[in-house]
Amino acid sequence: MTRDPRTTLARNDLAARSLEGVVRAETFAEATTYRVKTSQTAMLAAASAASEQVDQLLFGEIFDALDADDRFVWGQARRDGYFGWVETATLSTEVDAPTHWVKALRTAAFATPSIKSAVWGWLSLNALVTVTETVDAMAQVADAGWVPLCHLAPIGQNYAPPTDTAATFLGAPYVWGGRDSLGLDCSGLIQQALYAAGLSCPRDADQQALLGREIDPIDLRRGDLVFWGGHVGMMLDDRRLLHANAHHMAVAVEPLSEAIARIAGKGVGQPTAYRRIAP
Repeated sequence: MTRDPRTTLARNDLAARSLEGVVRAETFAEATTYRVKTSQTAMLAAASAASEQVDQLLFGEIFDALDADDRFVWGQARRDGYFGWVETATLSTEVDAPTHWVKALRTAAFATPSIKSAVWGWLSLNALVTVTETVDAMAQVADAGWVPLCHLAPIGQNYAPPTDTAATFLGAPYVWGGRDSLGLDCSGLIQQALYAAGLSCPRDADQQALLGREIDPIDLRRGDLVFWGGHVGMMLDDRRLLHANAHHMAVAVEPLSEAIARIAGKGVGQPTAYRRIAP
């Protein structure tokens, strides 16, 4: 079986112990498990803050690291399998099992159980949190402060239809490699929408094009996915496409026919697939 290099934690010199006998590497090692302790953190192509962001990790997500330098660790995101370099200062070795997930597009974490107190930071949709205490309508989240209970849901509960979630990102800036409410790319938008529906989802558009089943474009309906080479969008109905794109530099809605014509005009070509995730 051919392994996707984007999700295979292996280099010529180093690979995960679980891949011993599967891939070639000079050394195999056990990973060190970290949890993201900041609102979000970039996963980079190289151990440099100036490097390309290939993915993004949200608060509470798990990162398994195999290598490190003085500022970054190299490893794999457990949630979507992508690997790269992450700044060590954004990670914690204290890994608590999450009790809740953030169901709001974005929520503030306060210093005390009062909305008048200082804001520790912001948590985005699908962040994973451990609630340690509740006071009235507020929940204390380990390492993050107090969050409105109405913005949280127990793990495994309160999932929403993917298109409903995707539409909440309308107007969010386009950011390559992003999957946060402050900025995300086309496949990041789809991934976040499916996560909030309780579904697993890979990171890149070509990986997502294997989800669900192929459909005829004349049968398009709300929630169906349309793919091009390196791009994906979600249908709001039988004619309007919602997608994070570099033309609008934002999450935008437009007639599918106009998107097809514009994208073809840039030399990308016609859609490569139409997929339906749910029955």
